[in-house]
Amino acid sequence: MHRSLTSIRAISAHLKRGGLIAYPTESCYGLGCDPDNCKAVLRLLKLKQRPQRKGLILIASHYHQVARYLQPLMLNEQAKLHNDSAQAVTYLMPTHQSTPRWLRGAHDTLAVRLTAHPFAVRLCRSVNSALVSTSANRRGQRPAKTYAECQRLFGKHVWVLRGRVGKRKQPSTIRAWSDGKIIRA
Repeated sequence: MHRSLTSIRAISAHLKRGGLIAYPTESCYGLGCDPDNCKAVLRLLKLKQRPQRKGLILIASHYHQVARYLQPLMLNEQAKLHNDSAQAVTYLMPTHQSTPRWLRGAHDTLAVRLTAHPFAVRLCRSVNSALVSTSANRRGQRPAKTYAECQRLFGKHVWVLRGRVGKRKQPSTIRAWSDGKIIRA
């Protein structure tokens, strides 16, 4: 499915129907979908060959897009989350009891990143939602870094959005929210 980022309404409708997208992030293309659509999430996991028990990352342009999935944060904690967005830090955060297992897997935390990548920020703002964000690859393969790679890997199953990947060489750092311990550097 090849389309350019021309109509946010079309992308929003695609996501609401359970469609999958690939889009540029800080270090690679990400695979994403509507985090509230269980069928879409399960299709994404199957396509990626990722076990559900591992859980997924949600990206957002603002805390309010992920707040309903998480235990409430104080204003200073929300500010920390926003301030760390420029560093591409993903936090494992305590979840609200209603956060679905299809997002958090076998964990009581959810991986959340407020993105500073201009394309991903614009995408989340435009669809007014957090998005599932997992690297655009199949298990054991390196993540796609270009539109063409995504097209080759997932073209007929995923709406690949054209854009530039950020300059980070490594994926986001993953930290435990509770103590800041680095889980993935």
